[in-house]
Amino acid sequence: MTDPLVLPAGDALTIGIDIGGTKVAAGLVDAAGTVLSQCEEPTPSSSPEAVLDVVTAVVARLRAAATAGDLEVIAVGVGAAGFVDVARATVLFAPNLAWRQEPLRDGIAARVGLPVVVENDANAMAWGEYRFGAGRGAADLVCVTVGTGIGGGIVLNGQLHRGTFGVAGEVGHLRVVPDGRLCGCGNHGCWEQYCSGRVLAREARDRLRAAPESAGALLQLAGGNPEAVTGRIVTAAAQAGDPVALECFDTVGRWLGQGLADLAAILDPERFVVGGGVIQAGSLLLDPASRAYADALTGSRYRPRAGIVPARLGPVAGMVGAADLARLA
Repeated sequence: MTDPLVLPAGDALTIGIDIGGTKVAAGLVDAAGTVLSQCEEPTPSSSPEAVLDVVTAVVARLRAAATAGDLEVIAVGVGAAGFVDVARATVLFAPNLAWRQEPLRDGIAARVGLPVVVENDANAMAWGEYRFGAGRGAADLVCVTVGTGIGGGIVLNGQLHRGTFGVAGEVGHLRVVPDGRLCGCGNHGCWEQYCSGRVLAREARDRLRAAPESAGALLQLAGGNPEAVTGRIVTAAAQAGDPVALECFDTVGRWLGQGLADLAAILDPERFVVGGGVIQAGSLLLDPASRAYADALTGSRYRPRAGIVPARLGPVAGMVGAADLARLA
């Protein structure tokens, strides 16, 4: 279902598309970063061609809405989870979508007849927050998304930093524990194995197995079954004051702060913007992260510290950022 579109006639719009492992979300976005209309469809897992079919359909739907409002769509921006080459054309590797060297830009452009820009989804989110969200006014920032894993995007001197080959910002795969937990990337000890929504739930399950009598609210919300605990359940229990859930947030938050301190030692940004599903817990995550960051930051007593702030744009950050990158291309 496409939302109704209300905008003064004559404005040019771009379409931002966020392709995730479970859904394709798309929106019409104006020059101020406002999402005027949006729609979503399940992400097909059958083939890259099936994903193209869905993208083509949502673009057609949003263009029809724009045309009905006497508006023009001038370009399409796509955020995709995975490595995107420096030309913003090819998805080199996307594990959740089985893309390998997928010429996504040209495939979409051939179908929709518009200029297309493809970007990593975390980079698109970082750009959206930099331009229109919690990063406004900061020349240098690092955006960290804490969800199932950890994603990242870097803006330096007002420019999205993509690296020589286009794959900079994969901060979730900093190795923080030598020979630590096995990561989906194939390495051991990656940051996202110690700080993510998945880890939050795993910490809670481990503690409940060891001492189920210690967590009343947490176990109750899980229906008495430790194996049913999810990140959302841990968040709800922590908000209700459950001690085990609060300990889990303290653990994950400390890992977050430690990782931010390591990034600050290298990049020295003005601001860290933290987004993703886990940030819905607010101070439950950011308070222990800020304390750990101050403790771990090299020379913390003698240097200015980057601010650590929650993302503002929520689930539309990726589509807003992708749409803006398409407008600026």
